[in-house]
Amino acid sequence: MKAAVYDRTGPAAEVLRVVDIERPEPGPGEVRVRVHVSGVNPTDVKSRSGATPRPMDGFQIPHQDGAGVIDAVGPGGPEDRIGQRVWVYLAATGRRWGTAAEWTVVPQNHAVPLPDGVSMELGASLGVPGLTAHHLVFADGPVKDATVLVAGGAGAVGHFSIEFAAWGGAGRVASTVSGPAKAELARQAGAGHVVYYTDPDAASQITGAVGPVDRIVEVALGTNLQLDLAISRPGTVVACYAAESRDPVLPVRACMTANIVLRFMLLYSLPQAVLDQGAADIGTALRAGALTELPGHKFPLEEITAAHEAVEQGASGKVLVIPG
Repeated sequence: MKAAVYDRTGPAAEVLRVVDIERPEPGPGEVRVRVHVSGVNPTDVKSRSGATPRPMDGFQIPHQDGAGVIDAVGPGGPEDRIGQRVWVYLAATGRRWGTAAEWTVVPQNHAVPLPDGVSMELGASLGVPGLTAHHLVFADGPVKDATVLVAGGAGAVGHFSIEFAAWGGAGRVASTVSGPAKAELARQAGAGHVVYYTDPDAASQITGAVGPVDRIVEVALGTNLQLDLAISRPGTVVACYAAESRDPVLPVRACMTANIVLRFMLLYSLPQAVLDQGAADIGTALRAGALTELPGHKFPLEEITAAHEAVEQGASGKVLVIPG
């Protein structure tokens, strides 16, 4: 099969190559998926670059997320899954068989049924960003009638966080972005109020539109904490899912005075039961039509380097690789 691989970390143009390797066979408890679309996440790029190094078993096929069709199951596995359309998550976590290849092998519960009518492109976008967004929005309980602010609503996690908040019955959903094009993406996802976080009066714009906020999905805690504190009420949860280049200095007294709750999460260390519940809820939301595609930037497998560089350059929407 054709696959993108690297056997050392570094710049995409120096370490990524497309090769022919033997197609993997599923072991006990595994399924093999013929990959139709592979999704590229910032974490994939960081792993390949060496920014977040992980052990490597000879070589690594990148990308955690994808979508395709199961064509084989491991010994004793459920034969009725063969031919099933699925979305795949965490394919490259502790394993060499990422989704930037014509086939991948994953644990059975990491290949989740993709409802009829849902595109492979959306399926390949769900894994890391969709499961992350689900946990950020719902880890602290239902959001029905709550006011939710999503920082960075034009990114993949932000996009799905807005949609999950709306699906969960939030009374008001707002978002902060950096400019007009990203503002339009956040509105298309369902944000009722969008504010530029660089505006000096961003806090008053938010509270004037939606009042104090109950939940904040935060992509840049150090940059945005003062804004978050200004729009919070006692008990507001600020849920952070990304690390900046420099750790913020936490203003403990200000956080105490505001009586906020800080939550931090990393998808890769969540318990499997939490991932299973997230995957089940994603399926329910998909069947309800509550989750939508981001604008896609598609690259053939042979242009894997360009795909990684697009992510590094901050391409809006979702970068996808087509292995076939």
